[in-house]
Amino acid sequence: MKIICLDQDARLAHVVAGLLGCECFHPEQRYFPDGEHYLRFPDGVENQQLENEDVIIFANLHQPDEKILPLIFTAGYLREIGVKRIVLITPYLSYMRQDVQFHSGECVTSRYFAKLLSNHFDGLITIDPHLHRYHSLDEIYSIPSIVIHAPQAIAKWIKHTVDNPIIIGPDDESRQWAEEVAKLANCPVTVLQKTRLGDRDVRIQMEHNEKYSSYQPILVDDIISTGKTVIETARLMAAEGLKAPIVIGVHAVLAQGTENKLDRDAASELDQAVEQSLLARWVTCNTIPHLSNEIDLSSEIATAIHQFLNKEDI
Repeated sequence: MKIICLDQDARLAHVVAGLLGCECFHPEQRYFPDGEHYLRFPDGVENQQLENEDVIIFANLHQPDEKILPLIFTAGYLREIGVKRIVLITPYLSYMRQDVQFHSGECVTSRYFAKLLSNHFDGLITIDPHLHRYHSLDEIYSIPSIVIHAPQAIAKWIKHTVDNPIIIGPDDESRQWAEEVAKLANCPVTVLQKTRLGDRDVRIQMEHNEKYSSYQPILVDDIISTGKTVIETARLMAAEGLKAPIVIGVHAVLAQGTENKLDRDAASELDQAVEQSLLARWVTCNTIPHLSNEIDLSSEIATAIHQFLNKEDI
């Protein structure tokens, strides 16, 4: 087995390769003057070494549009030299949000992207994809897949890092996620009640907040993108006299400006006399490389690879 890494930040790929005891290669990548992509594999990757073997392509598809062509070219080259199976590992699976046609004329890009990857790979391993209206990847992907779930690693981090935690679900959609993490971390959980009063008017309520005053609140979500939900929830908790929450996200998608919102040390806008940040801290899993990565999922990825390659049917 070989791992071919297309990521500029290859730390996670190399850790996984070390756990599996296999080699990790990096093709040369550059652009021609006209902007077209150039790929060349190192001398160590010879036809005789890869023919009839399993090859893992490690490619993080966060910000995917510039990454997808080199990925498809790599799969084409490997197929041409007779590789047995090509398995794609993408810790963050993009193009999952547009899962229905909200307005006339919209492209349901999740389906088209799934068909594209299914046509070029023999298997897919990813971490907690954004399954909202799809029940599983099998609804749109025609290749075998393994979905790695982060709650076990998150719960382990909480146990070793946080004293007296309570898991907070920001809305009812997060209930299942919050309850799973709380069960694994053996700590209490509560889910906030969100009532939409209008397009821009949302009321969030927390019942029986007085009994949670001694706990360290932890907000857990799969994706941190704009940070809006996190900030709104933290403001509510500050107004209710609760401690500043720790925020844990699986994927640090981080739209432009989000880091400044999450990192700022300004007091709560609800009470300028409050001498504390809205957030105690925020951390993420290492699915998308970022300074906030504190929860490591490399062993889970290595286990999933071993499971995939040693089982005929997933």
